Amino acid sequence: MKLQGGCFCGAVRYETEGEPFNSTLCHCTDCRKTSGAPALAWFSVMRSALRWISAEPQLFRSSAHALRGFCPSCGASLAFLDEDWPEEIDIATASLDDPEQAAPRDHTFVHSRLSWMNLRDGLPEYQRTRSEG
Repeated sequence: MKLQGGCFCGAVRYETEGEPFNSTLCHCTDCRKTSGAPALAWFSVMRSALRWISAEPQLFRSSAHALRGFCPSCGASLAFLDEDWPEEIDIATASLDDPEQAAPRDHTFVHSRLSWMNLRDGLPEYQRTRSEG
């Protein structure tokens, strides 16, 4: 499967090969703050399967073990790199040309969910990560 996407202004473009995994809607405070949204949809691919076609995102350290990538021109949130999982990279689902190709399959960090964000989609909910429950 090939997926393509990029930022709002088009300065940063990417494509991935292979099946996306870990498609989630993350409710953590960091994702909310960096995106300005009540939750942020992500999917994962192997870093070796991702190719930046034009400019690469600018990175900033958002926690002791994580880097986030954004477009330096328009500020769009694009990527999340966790140093505990160096072979993987998370891509912001809404940055895909066709976000329907990687719809979320669960909700993570629901312990941080905003009270007015009602979850009625029937997807599994994890208080933190899938492995932490």
